[in-house]
Amino acid sequence: MPENNLKMVMIVYYEAMDMEITEVLRKCSMTCYTKVGGVLGRGELSDPKHGNDIWPGKNNVIYVACPSRTAESIIGCVEILRKKHGKEGIKAFVWTLESMT
Repeated sequence: MPENNLKMVMIVYYEAMDMEITEVLRKCSMTCYTKVGGVLGRGELSDPKHGNDIWPGKNNVIYVACPSRTAESIIGCVEILRKKHGKEGIKAFVWTLESMT
């Protein structure tokens, strides 16, 4: 894959949505990703996830390095999940990768 065509997709989501996110990646034929579990934070629309009694729950983050076309497909699937879950919490970010070794 040409290096100027590489993207990094970062998906931040509520941990309860883990199976749905895995299914999104499978539908996009993505078998390689990095997942970070138990992430704490707060989104613009969702409640804080601090893993404590006051703000229970945690987020997960998945990173996918992929071609631009695949990144667009992943973003489309994430948009569908955002409409389905609303405030529950899922967000995707994409940036260009300069190289991958």
